[in-house]
Amino acid sequence: MMSMVSSVISQDPSLTVEEASELAASAKRAALAMFPDKELAYDLLYKPRLQRLMRERFRLQ
Repeated sequence: MMSMVSSVISQDPSLTVEEASELAASAKRAALAMFPDKELAYDLLYKPRLQRLMRERFRLQ
């Protein structure tokens, strides 16, 4: 699931920054629904990856 979200954020030319943010937030909700006690793991593993993709894709600071 996280690979799919990463691919969409980095490759979809019509994706807006708002849509990408909502996609990342939805992925977090889905991951935490599957693994409720693993928010720290999500924050350490996936959050930085998605933030980096957002910065690179949309030239954010």
